[in-house]
Amino acid sequence: MALYEYTALDAQGRQQRGVIEASGQKVASRKLRDQGLFPTKMASVSARGASKKPGFVFRRVDATALGVATRQLSTMLSAGMPLDEALATVAEQQEQPLLKTALSRIREDILQGSALHMALQAHPRIFPPIYTNMVQVGEASGTLDKVLMQLAEFMEDQARFNAQLKAALTYPLLMFLVGSSVLMFLMTFVVPKITRMLEDLDQALPLPTLLLMGLSGFLADYWWLLLLLLIGAVYLFRRAIASSRGRLWYDRQKFRLPLFGPLGLHNATARFARTMATLLRSGVPMLTALEIVQGLLGNRHMQQALETVREKVTEGAGLAEPLRKAGVFPLMLPQMAAVGERSGELEGMLQKVAEIYEHQVQTKLSAMMALLEPLMILFMGTVVGFIVLAILLPIFQASQGMG
Repeated sequence: MALYEYTALDAQGRQQRGVIEASGQKVASRKLRDQGLFPTKMASVSARGASKKPGFVFRRVDATALGVATRQLSTMLSAGMPLDEALATVAEQQEQPLLKTALSRIREDILQGSALHMALQAHPRIFPPIYTNMVQVGEASGTLDKVLMQLAEFMEDQARFNAQLKAALTYPLLMFLVGSSVLMFLMTFVVPKITRMLEDLDQALPLPTLLLMGLSGFLADYWWLLLLLLIGAVYLFRRAIASSRGRLWYDRQKFRLPLFGPLGLHNATARFARTMATLLRSGVPMLTALEIVQGLLGNRHMQQALETVREKVTEGAGLAEPLRKAGVFPLMLPQMAAVGERSGELEGMLQKVAEIYEHQVQTKLSAMMALLEPLMILFMGTVVGFIVLAILLPIFQASQGMG
């Protein structure tokens, strides 16, 4: 059996893309026509080659789609369906071509005798280390269906939390971009034309009008310089944080910012606690779990602290005391971890920590955004009011002089 990437039209004339498994290209075309699809392009895919194509290199599978596919696979396995049949069924239901291709190749590897976690490791852009390690534990313990269900719930929870954060930030960001664009347009195109008319009045202009004319003239003449300075600042900043020392300094300073620093720290703590709880509950060893989480956090400062924690755990220490001595995470995390270690419920305590901090992040972010919106409106109103005042003052003076 071979894999074929196809482009086809459905009954409504919409273009569909995907991967189909067949013994030959003619058979693949016949299968597509049986599904109501009319292929316009088809190409054979090697067992490993497609992931190197430009269309696949820079794309990732949506976390929600992966969570749904994982839940489907878990349900089919718990119902007694063989793994290869379950993979084929889940692959057929996928709308994302990248995930569909990966599941088809994984099924092919399974039929050739590979273990599932080994087949997953060939697709690191889709299945992260937490996924492959938990699957490996599930295969070894004979609880693959239960582990997959835990994975599905974990990914769905993470996707839901991230979606809530993005939704909270979208409106204020959109307001800022639109407001800034409108102000820049006014200052560089509209105001200069009006101020030229005011200069023709041949009278002493008030201070607000002079300030507006100076700022508007500067922006109109030197906007390109400001743009170059901005691009240069961004370039130098990216160069600075590209080094190991610069990245460490930047990641440390992020948690010291007013308002957003504690928010970022609590978000990272929630992610650490939830991922650790999920890994430990599925049977992944503590050291392996710490290594996986260390790679997932994406913060050099925290990664360095977790490296020290791993060394202490390797020497025989528990998790709570090294976390407390690291001095990076909020105090609640090592305290709850200590309670969990004493009671034998470490996974449950870590899960509670994740829920507490996720709730705190959502609550604080909602409160900040609720305060930020009126402040932005007030700022925009003040700027526009200043512009209107600076324009109208000389007109009023001229009318009074004529009277």
